[in-house]
Amino acid sequence: MIDMSTNEERKSIKTQENVVLIGQKPVMNYVTAALVQFNGGSSEVILKARGKAITRAVDTAEILRNRFLKDVKVKKVEIGSETITIDNQTKNVSTVEIVLSK
Repeated sequence: MIDMSTNEERKSIKTQENVVLIGQKPVMNYVTAALVQFNGGSSEVILKARGKAITRAVDTAEILRNRFLKDVKVKKVEIGSETITIDNQTKNVSTVEIVLSK
């Protein structure tokens, strides 16, 4: 797994080989991470993001599909929310999981 997320994101998501955790870095970093996974033999790559990083995950999937790997399809998109506590305040944060497959 190529981990490009914040410490907080790492704590909440189980480790898997073909998962790219989307955080605050530039989109092309995540595109490169997904390309490495596909070129390393993975037939599926999962992009996981939450909160403001969701748009970055969608951009990553679209750049992969339209510019780099024309044979990649969106297999599944799951949305949800997580409850997090920051400074004794409970908030709901939206989440997305995009499964790309060759």
